[in-house]
Amino acid sequence: MRDDVLRHGATTPRGLLLDFGAVISVSLFERHRDTEETLGLPRDSLRWMGPLAPETDALWQAMQRDEISEREYWARRARELGEAVGEPGWDMLAMLTRVRHTDPNAVVRPGMKRLIRRAHALGIRVSILSNELELFYGKEFLARMDVLRDIDGIVDASHTKILKPDPRAYAMAIDMMRMKPHEILFVDDQFRNIAGGVKAGLQVHYFDLRDVPGQLAAIEARLDPSDKGPLT
Repeated sequence: MRDDVLRHGATTPRGLLLDFGAVISVSLFERHRDTEETLGLPRDSLRWMGPLAPETDALWQAMQRDEISEREYWARRARELGEAVGEPGWDMLAMLTRVRHTDPNAVVRPGMKRLIRRAHALGIRVSILSNELELFYGKEFLARMDVLRDIDGIVDASHTKILKPDPRAYAMAIDMMRMKPHEILFVDDQFRNIAGGVKAGLQVHYFDLRDVPGQLAAIEARLDPSDKGPLT
C-alpha cells in the first residue's frame, strides 16, 4: 500500500464516492424471492447469490477472477431469466424493467438516502462512480429517482466506456470532485473495485451486503466520528 494512503487513511473525508448498484440501490440478490413472485417462478428457484454467498454462484466467482466482466455476468443472468419466463433475448435493461416495476425510488436503500443527506449536512460532497448506471436503468427511469437530485456529480461508464477497476475511471471521478484522492471515501460492493480504489489513493470501504445496517453505520462513523447514532 502506498505511503500517502497510510498517512492519510484516518483523515475525515471531504468527499464520498459511491457505487450505485447494490450500494445505493438494493441488489437483485437481496430480492430473489420478490423476483420469483413477480415473474411467476417457483420459490427458491433463483439460487445464485453473488456476494451474499459466493459459493452458490460460480459465474460470480469467475467475474471476481476477471475471467468475465461485470457486464458479461449480468448479461448472462438476464438471458437466463428471460428464457426462464419464455421471453428469450433479455438484456439487463429488459430484466430490470420487469423486476423493478415502475417506481424508481423503491430500489433505493432508505438508509443510504439518509446517509447521503447526512453527508451533505456535514459539508461533504457526494458523487457516484458507476460502471453501468444509465445502461442498466435507462435515462427515463433515472430521471424520476429522487436520490440522484442529492448527488453532486456522476461518472458513468455507460458514457465514458471506462469501467472500474481501470485506473482511469477513478482518475475521472477524482478530477470531477476536485479533491485530493486521500480526501475521498470510496464505497463499493466488489473487492476488485475496492482494490482499484486503493491503488488510486482513495480511502475505501467495502460494502458487505451481508450486513447492510452495519455498513451504513460504519460509513457514517467515518464521515462524522463524533456522531453517536447509526443509520438503519
